[in-house]
Formats: sequence, structure tokens, C-alpha cells
Amino acid sequence: MSAPVTVALPASYDVLAPDGSEVRILASGVSGSMAHFRLPPGSVSKPVAHRTVEELWYIVEGKGRMWRKHHGQESIVELSPGISLSIPVGAAFQFRSDGKTPLAAVGVTMPPWPGMDEAYAVNGKW
Repeated sequence: MSAPVTVALPASYDVLAPDGSEVRILASGVSGSMAHFRLPPGSVSKPVAHRTVEELWYIVEGKGRMWRKHHGQESIVELSPGISLSIPVGAAFQFRSDGKTPLAAVGVTMPPWPGMDEAYAVNGKW
């Protein structure tokens, strides 16, 4: 059992994700972890997939697009504040910031993010 955790959004990012986005680490627990992802205006992430974790994202700022490919199905979704989406284990994904402000999302990873070797490069859309 873990103790309750409270984390404020850090002013600067903690690490660059394998996809190139800025990551601010938020609260985590036994079953999952939370982070704030940010991609500067006009940027495109590197396409990746995850080995063992599922992610749920909620867009909080900016505009952009997310490409996902999973079990032969491929889609592109428009991103703007209020949109939520899932990234299943093994799904290839890539996202881009198309607006004049950064694209930012809060994401929950289940189980908790195990480390940088979790993500692996795939062929992407952009």
C-alpha cells in the first residue's frame, strides 16, 4: 500500500519522452502514473509504440492531431482542449502541434511508466 501523493505541475519539464515531447512528472501510485506532456507549436513527435503500458490522454491546451495504428486499424483524430483518447498497449502513435500555442495533455499510464526502454520506434504518419 502506498501513501497519498500530491504533486504540483512543475514549471519546467523533468525529461524528454522517447517521442520527443516534454514530460512533467505528476502523481503516481501502485496501479498507474500521471504526467503532463507538452509539444511546442509546429512540432511533430517521433512515432513510437509501448511494450507493456496503456495510456489515457486528456488534452488541456493547444490544437493538433494524433495518429494511431493498432491491429491493422489506422486513424487520425483532431486534438483540442476537452478531447480524451486511449493509446492501447502496442499501438503505434504519433502526434503533432498544429496551433500557435503548445499542445499539452495530461496522461495516465497503467501500469506506472517503467522507464525509457518502454517505448520503441515505429514507422509513423508524419
